[in-house]
Amino acid sequence: MSPIKLYHFPVSGPSRGALFAARFIGVPVEVELIDLFKKEQLKDSFVQINPQHTVPTLDDDGFILWESRAIACYLADKYGKDDLLYPKDLKRRALINQRLYFDSSFLYVKIRAICHPILYLGETEIRKPLKDDLNATLKFLNGFLNDSKWVAGDHPTIADTSIYASVSSILAVGWEISEFPNIQRWIKDCATLPGAAENDEGARIYGEAVKQKLKQ
Repeated sequence: MSPIKLYHFPVSGPSRGALFAARFIGVPVEVELIDLFKKEQLKDSFVQINPQHTVPTLDDDGFILWESRAIACYLADKYGKDDLLYPKDLKRRALINQRLYFDSSFLYVKIRAICHPILYLGETEIRKPLKDDLNATLKFLNGFLNDSKWVAGDHPTIADTSIYASVSSILAVGWEISEFPNIQRWIKDCATLPGAAENDEGARIYGEAVKQKLKQ
């Protein structure tokens, strides 16, 4: 059996989310770096693996899968030592899925709307409507954490690894979250999970890249 390979760029929040999930689940993965800044994702060898040429991309003995949250679900289902990280119980799993979709279609979208134009399109400031939009979204996340320690219940799950990868990206830019005490507490809890430190290093590089562009 071939090793499980993850094509990964540590600066990418979604890519870090998939690797964080793998570390949390305890899956041994062979990481192959794809530098998006150098456009390595457009090389023919990678496009043949993933025509959408995105990271993360998983190769599990010839089974190819991309999209970070789909990868996290697959790894948890196939390799999880128990079902705490992605429960089989339909209602608990549905809540985790809701949080994952909240991240992919709502939270990360707002973060990308702020940072992508700065990194790639020459923007040199964060416009107030984008700030307000993200803070409104963080208010929802803070609300999720009102009645539970983690974003989808009283045990950490792949919803936490995914959302933490997103939030850590904008925190590294210097985002102010003093009005969100539940998120502040949750961030400290997430920092204790396996793989968190590795995620944080990638987030730091991402934040520095954005801040450097803001200074120009």
